[in-house]
Amino acid sequence: MPSKMLKRKKAKWKKMVPASAVMNKKEVKKVVNFLFEKSPKDFGIGRDIQCKRDLTYFVKWPCYIWLQQQRALLYKHLKVPPTINQFTQALNTKKEKKQRLLAQTEKKAASKGDVNTVTTLVENKKVQLVMIAHDTGVPYCIIKGEARLRHLVHRKTYTTVTFTQYNLENKRALVKLVEAIRTNYNDRYKKIHRHWGGIVQIR
Repeated sequence: MPSKMLKRKKAKWKKMVPASAVMNKKEVKKVVNFLFEKSPKDFGIGRDIQCKRDLTYFVKWPCYIWLQQQRALLYKHLKVPPTINQFTQALNTKKEKKQRLLAQTEKKAASKGDVNTVTTLVENKKVQLVMIAHDTGVPYCIIKGEARLRHLVHRKTYTTVTFTQYNLENKRALVKLVEAIRTNYNDRYKKIHRHWGGIVQIR
């Protein structure tokens, strides 16, 4: 009988883990309240309410609103000649207008309106500043809309306003305003007169 070969068992060496690693592995059990069950949302048909989205594209607008939208798009994309485009460069933007209305004071400026009175005052050199509505026709210091000029003078129809008298306290502010208007309008008249408007690229 051939002698049986005895197989030696390989000794298994256990890797010693440092005590700090063992301590870190121990997780703290979260205290779960059995009264409150998790209910994940299901956005299927007739189930949970879906998140809010912008649905203006899917709305069937009335005819007059649709016409307004199309007109606004046309005004953006059409080429505007410089003589008309200069009236878009107003003193303040929409944000500035909003801030001005929020912080509007009760004090009113001493001013005179009407085209004829303005022309006579300009001829007599009694005018400190001339303000013209953007939807009338002539340069300078253009303001968006006649409504703001009407608000100054407290009249129904006004297109131009001039400042003849002012408080000594407001002299510095008026001088700064006149300087800003001169640099933005009078000095840039030739440049503005040649600048075309419109033609917004469609994405």
